[in-house]
Amino acid sequence: MIITRKHLSRRTFLRGAGVAVGLPLLESMIPASTALGQTVANPRIRLGFLYMPHGAMMSNWTPATEGTDFELSRILSPLKEVKNQVVVVSGLGHKNAGATNGDSGGDHGRSPTVFLSGSRPRRTEGEDVRAGTTVDQMAAAVIGQDTPLPSLELATEDMTGLIGACDVGFSCTYTNTNSWRTPSTPLPMEINPRVVFDSLFGDGSNATERLNRMQRQRSILDAVTAQVKRLQGKLGPGDRNRIAEYLENVREIERRIQLAEKQHGSSLIVPATPVGIPDDHEEHSKLMMDLMALSFEAEITRVSTFMMAREVSYRTFPKIGVPDPFHSTSHHQDKPETLEKLTKINTYHVGLVAYLLEKLRSKQDGGATLLDNSLILYGSCMSNPNVHNHSPLPIFVAGGAAGKMKGGKHVRYPEGTPMANLLLTILDKAGIHKESVGDSTGLLSEV
Repeated sequence: MIITRKHLSRRTFLRGAGVAVGLPLLESMIPASTALGQTVANPRIRLGFLYMPHGAMMSNWTPATEGTDFELSRILSPLKEVKNQVVVVSGLGHKNAGATNGDSGGDHGRSPTVFLSGSRPRRTEGEDVRAGTTVDQMAAAVIGQDTPLPSLELATEDMTGLIGACDVGFSCTYTNTNSWRTPSTPLPMEINPRVVFDSLFGDGSNATERLNRMQRQRSILDAVTAQVKRLQGKLGPGDRNRIAEYLENVREIERRIQLAEKQHGSSLIVPATPVGIPDDHEEHSKLMMDLMALSFEAEITRVSTFMMAREVSYRTFPKIGVPDPFHSTSHHQDKPETLEKLTKINTYHVGLVAYLLEKLRSKQDGGATLLDNSLILYGSCMSNPNVHNHSPLPIFVAGGAAGKMKGGKHVRYPEGTPMANLLLTILDKAGIHKESVGDSTGLLSEV
């Protein structure tokens, strides 16, 4: 047998001036005559952790029945197209996010860090913050060491200017992020799509370069055009189409960022932080999700967190008929009209997550889709926001976890089952075996 197919390295980059563009998995990256499962095409899991504050209207969140023959609730209805890859997990709780004797209040301060750690943070308004290492960083330390970025931390609401105490007895540090590399090292969340784009693909490393680039309105892909042409000449039709589609996605995201930059004017005064944040919240959220999906596709990172809103958020939602601030709406006082508004907000946010899941499902990754090879967690660290309780939490996971998770079901556990059990389970499905996470008591075998 004569084998003529050339092998392309999985870590191939397109390089130009200040640019390094990673590529998705191509057939040419699989050595000829090698079984799929024995190559780099062997599924590599991606982990996404999406956080939403202020709990949910639980009666409109929780499906009425359990098992595989369940109907999506009103709030979860946007997941209809990807239902077969979703596992709704009911009954979980984060007791370490709640108040205890001598530690009343502070639920908004504790919730973001407890969500992914299961560990109670130190009560302080000073710089001596301390919390548990979060599971995204536990994963990044193992599966993120052979990617350009070990992890990617995203958000949509500016938190960098908040200092001092943001909740009773708790430093703003606790509400500014939900990703902690170590118990004393919180990671900043980035809200600017341009900064994220440049961190993924290079260029724009200082204010002058960013200004010149905005004035040129050139794509980073222009810097690697010649190399793309040379590479495509060596590839088969399938790989050529795959690269063309991938690079078109890169160009489209860049076009949307440039459009957002134009919305802020063309002043020659270069800001300290690059502009590029869309005025529209939905466009902003989807752009960040597109960047997350792109970073997963090119394996620039395999781990990402996304704070879709911050605790005590005062964002309003006029597009869905809710002009009231998110936080005040969450304190519904059991008023039917306010509960309806909270339900609309909850449904809207699940719809944004559905956008990400469908985006991942549309991308090929070896012999499967990117969603098949991902595990996405979505939820809140509060249950009923009116009373700031932390069980049962609104939680679901989605994706195939690289063959280790089967969706299309609603699993209910006894109320108060540690949410940390799910965090431990997520790590286990990623091949990271820990004895415990936070207050975990064991794996959730049904997930």
